[in-house]
Amino acid sequence: MWKNTWGVKEGIMTCGGLIAIGLILHLFTGAVDWSSFAWPLNICILTVYVVVLIMLYILRKKLYFVRWTMSYNAAVPSLIAVVFLTFLMGMIKQMPSSVSSDGFSIFNSMLSFWPFILVYIWMTSIVGLVSIKYLFSFRVARIPFLLNHLGLFIALVSATLGSADMKRLTMNTRIGQTEWRATDINGNLHELPLAIELKDFSIDEYPPKLMLIDNSTGKALPYDKPEHLLLEDGVNSGKLSEWKFEILDRIEMAASVSGEDTVRYVEWPSTGATYAVNVKAVSCDGKRTASGWVSCGSFLFPYQALRLDSICSLVMPDREPRRFSSDVVIYTESGKKQEKTIEVNKPADIENWKIYQLSYDESKGRWSDISVFELVLDPWLPAVYVGIIMMMFGAVCMFVTAQKKNN
Repeated sequence: MWKNTWGVKEGIMTCGGLIAIGLILHLFTGAVDWSSFAWPLNICILTVYVVVLIMLYILRKKLYFVRWTMSYNAAVPSLIAVVFLTFLMGMIKQMPSSVSSDGFSIFNSMLSFWPFILVYIWMTSIVGLVSIKYLFSFRVARIPFLLNHLGLFIALVSATLGSADMKRLTMNTRIGQTEWRATDINGNLHELPLAIELKDFSIDEYPPKLMLIDNSTGKALPYDKPEHLLLEDGVNSGKLSEWKFEILDRIEMAASVSGEDTVRYVEWPSTGATYAVNVKAVSCDGKRTASGWVSCGSFLFPYQALRLDSICSLVMPDREPRRFSSDVVIYTESGKKQEKTIEVNKPADIENWKIYQLSYDESKGRWSDISVFELVLDPWLPAVYVGIIMMMFGAVCMFVTAQKKNN
């Protein structure tokens, strides 16, 4: 072992050594703080890293280790180690590096775990050296391999070093107001080179539904598989467990009016209105009956349940949002003005910032006058996309080449 005939065994030992060194580093120095590698330090590190790889390739004839590094004997064990650690990361809940690690194991933050980082640097270096080899000895037949390796190298390096420059902020906006400040995960306030004016916020909700709950526990019935009756348009009756229901009246925008003994609902087309139905309930054996109003309530009016017997009651849970969106005007320091409708999975994109619809004032529901956005700035993302596109082209070229050889 460790002669000029290195093989897979040495590759395994190298990965094991890197993991051992990483554990020692993690023990004495703690997790890696990626924020300390922000611009311009990350571009300096990248430049030095690439220059070192080129120098090592130039000296490969004098350094057997470099020649071995570019062989499958080193690549296969490194790939297996990376796959194993990545699988481990996928199986364990990961916490952002900015969150305190108290109460979590070292495996809950793999991206800051020294063994994970060293093994990835090792694999990336192998990919980088092979990419330089294909570049220096360029041949048309090797274009697919060059695209695959160089694309992977660009994607890995850009995603790693670029993470220090990524900004992920949260902004709360109110209808009729313009906001240019946002907070990070630690609650620190940042002034941004853009501002968002919230013109309107709207929610489309699913139809309300009726459910039975246990009076003593408050849990939905039946316990093993809770049932519900969806109050879609045209639904005027239904059955839940041992009860049959008839909808006598429904008011989509209602207000509760308290009497001496009962609560009734009236039309009230204004902010804070709730959904209410007047229900008649009859047990399947016909021995028990109940009637009254049921409502999901709102931030202005309390919910209303209908007690059927000593065991269960009929309730209307809060309505679930089907879609929510914000009509906004975005202003930038450069003078740009953009009107957009932002929805979940349909972000606004302006000057390298992506603005996502994140949340709203859930206590007010459909009447929320607050919209919460997530603003993401990732200046290295285009480089990652370039690497991924190169790998895709490389895969297509390899497929086409293989087809031609078979023919």
